[in-house]
Amino acid sequence: MNISSRQIDAFIVLAEQRSFTRAAVLFHLSQPAFSALIRTLEDDLGLRLFDRSTRHVDLTSEGLNFLAAARRIRAEIDTALTSMRDAATLKRGRVAIALLPSLAAGWLPDVLAVYRAAHPGIELEIADVLSEPCIEQVAAGKADFALAAIRADTPALQAEPFCNDDFHLVCRQDHPLAQAPALALSDLAMWPFINLARTSSVRQYLDAAFHPQAMNTLMEVEHLATVMGMVRAGLGISVVPALSLFHFNQPNLVTRPLVLPGLVRQIYLVRRRDRSLSVAAQALHTLMMARRPGLTVQGT
Repeated sequence: MNISSRQIDAFIVLAEQRSFTRAAVLFHLSQPAFSALIRTLEDDLGLRLFDRSTRHVDLTSEGLNFLAAARRIRAEIDTALTSMRDAATLKRGRVAIALLPSLAAGWLPDVLAVYRAAHPGIELEIADVLSEPCIEQVAAGKADFALAAIRADTPALQAEPFCNDDFHLVCRQDHPLAQAPALALSDLAMWPFINLARTSSVRQYLDAAFHPQAMNTLMEVEHLATVMGMVRAGLGISVVPALSLFHFNQPNLVTRPLVLPGLVRQIYLVRRRDRSLSVAAQALHTLMMARRPGLTVQGT
């Protein structure tokens, strides 16, 4: 059985008009062609849907039962088509992304403001998590794509370079390093250090850069805002990525760029190899690539 939406529509029109002549006109068919369409539907169903006479066309009891189902099918088709048209024109849809907290708090809001202004009907889901959970969200299909400090090139995932993130010393204005003419790892290693947890990509880059020299770690914390508070209180110094410097825009703090071997964090855009992006996700992907940190955006 292969019933078409055209047959469904013809049945509904005839059921409402109770006249082959009027129904055929509304359906833009000749009466013989319209009658053949209804007859084919009845043959496909194996049921007589209409009682016909020279003066009347009436629904049979089976036809009356089928009318409710036909209207429901027509409504569901209309809803599905409207949903697809809305998705194609970015009127409706959903995008889920995962990204590092420093990007989510500092760089992403302005990008999403532009996207939201252009596509207010798109639902947005943001996971601001560390690199490994970012990758896990993409692998599990919970996120369309992610921005992480892990090059996750696997049979299931692909990673493309997104941006570079330099590192900066942060200390109080009255700290000796604030005015030092040049900075080396040995200069930093002697001072109490406020470190992020070992699970963070920032900490992993610092450990690799300082090796085999040890940092004088005073404490480990989970969040950059906590690092800022501890440094502001004079408890120690820290080294943080450029994308997080908005946290440290404080009157009594100084940030200084560090040019040290290997101390550049690469951020990657990670997505699944076997899944194309939805129209809404592709639009956000394109906008994010155009507004990557470090790029000059025309008109801004």
